[in-house]
Amino acid sequence: MKTKITILLAALFVSVSSGFAQQDEECMNNLSIFDSYVKTKKYDDAYGPWNIVRNKCPKFNRAIYVHGEKILKHKIKNSTGADQIAHINDLMLLYDQSRTNFASKYDEGEIIVDKANLAYKYKKELGKSKEQLFNMFDEAYKKDPKNFTSAKGLYTYFSLAVDLFDAGKKPAQDMFNKYDDVNELIQSLIAGYTTKLNKYAAKEEAGQVLSKKEAKYKSSYESNIDAFENQILSSMDKKLGDRANCDVLIPLYQKNYEENKNDGVWLQRAMNRMYAKGCKEDPLFLKLVQQKNSIEPSADTAFYLYLLTGEKQYFDQTISLESDPLKKAKLYKKLAQDLKSKGSYSRARQYYTESMKLNPSDGSPYLAIAAMYAKSANNCGDSNFNKRAVFWLAASTAEKAGRVDGRLKSAATKSAASYRASAPSKSDIFTEGNAGQSIKIGCWIGRTVTVPSI
Repeated sequence: MKTKITILLAALFVSVSSGFAQQDEECMNNLSIFDSYVKTKKYDDAYGPWNIVRNKCPKFNRAIYVHGEKILKHKIKNSTGADQIAHINDLMLLYDQSRTNFASKYDEGEIIVDKANLAYKYKKELGKSKEQLFNMFDEAYKKDPKNFTSAKGLYTYFSLAVDLFDAGKKPAQDMFNKYDDVNELIQSLIAGYTTKLNKYAAKEEAGQVLSKKEAKYKSSYESNIDAFENQILSSMDKKLGDRANCDVLIPLYQKNYEENKNDGVWLQRAMNRMYAKGCKEDPLFLKLVQQKNSIEPSADTAFYLYLLTGEKQYFDQTISLESDPLKKAKLYKKLAQDLKSKGSYSRARQYYTESMKLNPSDGSPYLAIAAMYAKSANNCGDSNFNKRAVFWLAASTAEKAGRVDGRLKSAATKSAASYRASAPSKSDIFTEGNAGQSIKIGCWIGRTVTVPSI
């Protein structure tokens, strides 16, 4: 069960439900006792007084459920056999009771996932099959997907779908559908965190200092995005592995095409997966994209058509059809990456910049631009010193990535250090005699750098 970050923890233990006309003295005393024990992690001592309050005054205070989860998890961890199973089942009951007695504080999806995560952790002790466990997570997805926010739960949900496919209990299409279901939930969560994060990134870019509270929120949002992007999504792709290679996907989609050719969701998911798995050279990919574009034109289909044909009309359509700022930022970044791979660095920088305007907390475009500068160093100077001076620009650009995006701080620092190692040394500056002077970098870069003082 999650505790809302907007609620002061202390309020859990001093506020009493407004539903009580009078405070029950026994419940109040025992609440104070078990609260004190929990704070000092004396969970066994807390168990007795906690149970009294839970059974006599279930609506008395939310601490019954916040602390009760800690108490029962301790009991589960430190027991075996029938006692352990009894505590597991009691925690399942507590989750249900938390929603019954404090419905506004506990969403249905959250509670179902908590129970599913618990059942999965103790699946051997409870004798739960993979089908039973999958169905528990599936219930949360079907009943309350917007509150299915547990990173661990989302990965487990998909992982069980793959296991059931491997066991011959689910067809490939069901497994792929579940990948897309979970992926879309995660992308929605990432978008929410990113929108909040961008407010702080924009404030920092404007030269303002974040308060301690704001810095804490910023760090939390960055950690959540990192967990979903670099741990959960990457783990899902690793789990899926060769089960979704071109040899599997192409015959599957060819077989199901006629039945689904007017289903925009099916077409979108099919072309996304083929593109992600490197199957875009197969004629089926173009067929899917053209069909999707004919029944439901979208920025995604226009982007794929642009990549396939190189025609400017599809490029213009890509930008005009997308209205969501974060999705548009991703499209700009994709376009930039494609141009970068083709060596069209000036245009790539242009679209990386457009991406950053829409999503200022994403520092990866700075790293990409820095890499383009470094790769162009030998071609953008009229002397050996000036060519190597490009690496100062690459280093300062890489450092910007770490400033706006805490997730990239380590990578940005390493990149900047690597670029500076290739820049002119202090002895080179002394020999050149140009410390503090500005150097105009030519070619596509068109930027000015200042020679460091020595």
